[in-house]
Amino acid sequence: MSEPLAASFWRGTTSRSAGSAAVSRRRFNPYALDALNFLLADVRGAIGPYLNVFLVTQQGWSQAAVGLVATISGLIGLLFNAPAGALIDGTRAKRGFVVAALVVVAASGLAIGLLPSFWPLLVALTAMSVAGDLFGPAVAALTLGLFPRDRLARRMGRNSAFDHAGNVAIALGAALIGWAFTQRAVFFLTPIFAALAAAAALSIPADAIDHERAREARAKRIGAADAASWTELLRCRPLVTFLICTILFHFANAPLLPLVGQKLASAHPRYATAMMSSCIVAAQAIMLPIAVLVGRNADRVGRKPIFLIGFGVLPLRAFLYPLSDDSVWLVGVQLLDGVGAGIFGALTPLVLADIMRGTGRYNLAQGAVAAALGVGASLSGVGAGLLVDRFGYSATFVALGAVALAAFGVFARFMPETARPGVAARSTPPGD
Repeated sequence: MSEPLAASFWRGTTSRSAGSAAVSRRRFNPYALDALNFLLADVRGAIGPYLNVFLVTQQGWSQAAVGLVATISGLIGLLFNAPAGALIDGTRAKRGFVVAALVVVAASGLAIGLLPSFWPLLVALTAMSVAGDLFGPAVAALTLGLFPRDRLARRMGRNSAFDHAGNVAIALGAALIGWAFTQRAVFFLTPIFAALAAAAALSIPADAIDHERAREARAKRIGAADAASWTELLRCRPLVTFLICTILFHFANAPLLPLVGQKLASAHPRYATAMMSSCIVAAQAIMLPIAVLVGRNADRVGRKPIFLIGFGVLPLRAFLYPLSDDSVWLVGVQLLDGVGAGIFGALTPLVLADIMRGTGRYNLAQGAVAAALGVGASLSGVGAGLLVDRFGYSATFVALGAVALAAFGVFARFMPETARPGVAARSTPPGD
C-alpha cells in the first residue's frame, strides 16, 4: 500500500461542526433514505432472475444464449462502474444522477417486456447495466454525507435491510402478476417503481448532504490533486484483496439462483414465476434480519469474523443443491443465500469506508468493487450456461462450490480486519 493511502487507512475524516451537522440532521428525514433503498430494490428486482426464466421457458432460448446476452451486457456495464463511482465522488448533483439513471432503467424495462428478441434485449440490458452502475455509489455516498461515522455501521445495516425488504416486496408482487397475467407482465413493473424511487431521491434535501464526507475526504474542500490517485488505489493491498474475493464470491454466487429457478420452472412450468419468487423471498426474508444484526455488531465483533461466515455459507449452499431435486429442498437451501449475501451486502460499504478513509475516493472504490462483482457475475453467466448444457445442473453446482471455497480461503488468509482497534460506534436511537 502506498504511504498516503496507508496513512489514511486509519485516519478519521474531518467533519463539519456539531452545530452544522445538527442543522443538517434536522433538515433530513431518515425515512426518505429508507424509501429510496426499498424502491431501488423494486426497480432492480423487477428484471433480475425473472428474465432468465422467461427467456428459457417462454421464449425458447438456450442456456448458452441467455448467458451470452447476460455476459455481453454485464461486461459493457462493468466498464462504467469505476467511472460512475468517480463521477459520484466529484458531483454535488447526486440526486439528479439517480433520477436520470432511473429514467434509463424504466425505458429499458419497457423495451424488455415489449421486444424480447436478441438485439433489442441486448441493447436494453446494456443500458440498464450502465445506468444501474450509479445506484450503489450514489446511495452509499448519500448515506456517508447524511450520517456521521459513529452512526454509519447501523445505518449501512438499515440500508441493506430496506433493500432486502424491497426485494421481498417485488418478489411477492412479481409472483402475483406472473400468476394472474403472464411472466412478461412482470417487466412492466419497472417504470412504476422507477417513478416512486425518483420521488424518494428528490425528497432528500440537497443542502442536507455533506459532499466532502460523502467521499471520505480528509478536509472539507479537498481538491482533485489531494485525493488518492488511481495507481495508489491499485497499490492498496486490502482493497485489491477485497476485489479478488468479490470476483470469486460473485462468480460462484450469481448463477445459483437462476439455475435453481430454471430447475423449478422445468418441473412446474405453470408456476415458474411463483417458484422463482419463492426462492427470492426465502433468501430475502433471511437477509433482512441478517443486515440489521450485522449493522449492530460490526463495530463490536469486527468486520472479518462476520464476513468469514458469509464466505463460508456459499460453498455449503452450492454443495447442498445437487442432493435433491425436490422443490421444498431447493427452496430450503436457498435460505442460506440470505446469510451469505446478506452479510456481503451489509458489510461491503462499511469495509470500503474503513479502507478509503481520508482518501476522497470512497465512491471510486465502490465503483471498483461493483466492477469486480460484475466481472464475476458476467463471466459465470456464460460459464455456468455452458456447463449446464454439457454436464448438467449437479456438476455445475459442484464446480461453483469449488470456486466459493477458493473465495473463502483467499479472504481468510489475506484480508485484514479493517475496523479501527478499540473504537466502537455509539448507540444510535431507533429511527436513525
